[in-house]
Amino acid sequence: MKYKRLLLKLSGEILAGEKGFGIDPATINKLVAEIKSVYVKGVQLGIVIGGGNIFRGVQLGAEGMDRASADYVGMLATAMNALALQDCMEKAGIDTRVMSGIEMRQISEPYVRRRATRHLEKNRVVIFAAGTGNPYFTTDTAASLRAMEIGAEAVLKGTKVDGVYDKDPKKFPDAKRYTSLSFMDVLKDELKVMDAAAISVCMDNKLPIIVFDIGTHGNLEKIVMGESIGTIVT
Repeated sequence: MKYKRLLLKLSGEILAGEKGFGIDPATINKLVAEIKSVYVKGVQLGIVIGGGNIFRGVQLGAEGMDRASADYVGMLATAMNALALQDCMEKAGIDTRVMSGIEMRQISEPYVRRRATRHLEKNRVVIFAAGTGNPYFTTDTAASLRAMEIGAEAVLKGTKVDGVYDKDPKKFPDAKRYTSLSFMDVLKDELKVMDAAAISVCMDNKLPIIVFDIGTHGNLEKIVMGESIGTIVT
């Protein structure tokens, strides 16, 4: 295996499947099967999940709601997704813990870096809910921050597309997919990999980001085994 410890970033929209809203059971089961394929190999996996399938704080903030309040509601949406994912993973035989940036003792553990690392060492998947626990920071930023804290070797961003393109491949048939990019290219060309704060954290700490299609069977396992899948940002 090329990687032993990874941080997987998932958008909330992925859980909605074709429905576009909420959680689609067939989609989440398919996702869990992909995660289990690397879990059984002994890969230590942290997961940061968004909440866009339930509530988008940035969008509501732009429409007049207090931005901090909107972001807190968004964090609660990520906690809902984390609990749904945990339930599905444990039914599949994957030992899982949810750790939250906002204290919710009845449903999750508070985030403590040393405890998270210990869970990973015991081959438990750790789902990090509620982002960083602070408004104005996205789950992308939370992913890069948690990746550094747990000593992950890379951030894997699981999306619905097979990498990073120079323009929207759904609108432009001639869109070109990059196999590799530098952090400066991403910032300079404003490519929608992750937000600028998340890119900066990864760039400062030389932490690679791999953007790939999580919906294609076997992609996650191929990355773990060292195959070139999607787009790598270094």
